[in-house]
Amino acid sequence: MPGEGPRRPEGRRSMFTDVRWFAELGSTNTWLLEAAAAGCAEGTVVVADRQLAGRGRLGRVWTSEPGSGLLTSILFRPALGASELFSVAAAVTLSALDAVEAVAGVRAGAKWPNDLVVDDAKLAGVLSETSGVGSGRPAVVVGIGINVGWPMPGPDAEALGATCLEGLSGRHIDRRELLEQMLDALAPRRPLLEEAEGRASLVRDLAGRTVTIGRAVRVELADASFSGIATELDDTGRLIVEGAAGRRVVSVGDVVHLR
Repeated sequence: MPGEGPRRPEGRRSMFTDVRWFAELGSTNTWLLEAAAAGCAEGTVVVADRQLAGRGRLGRVWTSEPGSGLLTSILFRPALGASELFSVAAAVTLSALDAVEAVAGVRAGAKWPNDLVVDDAKLAGVLSETSGVGSGRPAVVVGIGINVGWPMPGPDAEALGATCLEGLSGRHIDRRELLEQMLDALAPRRPLLEEAEGRASLVRDLAGRTVTIGRAVRVELADASFSGIATELDDTGRLIVEGAAGRRVVSVGDVVHLR
């Protein structure tokens, strides 16, 4: 495809070996969704040094300096239904958590539904987008942006409520090494997406690393909000919150951790 960057030679992984690195893209998710529609193979990985139209949940925009983050999207074609899509993002999130600890020595946690955090400061965001849901084997693109060298501790980080690996570790972090570690951790998780118990096990593993669980939270929905204690994730990744009105099951919403 035009504009593709260098590919990693095939090594110990049997999947996620086709890595396409760009200096600049509008959005790695958008590029890969379009490539998926054109027949791109599962396991394709797209990375950009800079995104001009990077986005998060609910259309939010997230920008950073060129080369200051690991901005990547990964294509999956698992056999699952719409209610099971969270497990794909769970596999990527778990692999990213493993990679930041292995490469930077940073023990991060997951904030439901789609962030990696350290002491409630955002380290990374995850965004899943799909096409062909209901076809039996949809195209699922999971994008993740990990703050590597920005925002450093200071006013920028405080204003954003964010942090970065180099600020936390006190040393340079190689983005390519971080990517390779994440893909190495992801490869053995991919087969779990093909069966119900495997998908549920990914969600359970993520629940064990989700710092939202056990916290007082405020859940912000499209037209309302409520507070309570986040108690668990169910097998499909929905957040269970116990509040004054009883037990609520949240499939979509923003969560604010309360002190």
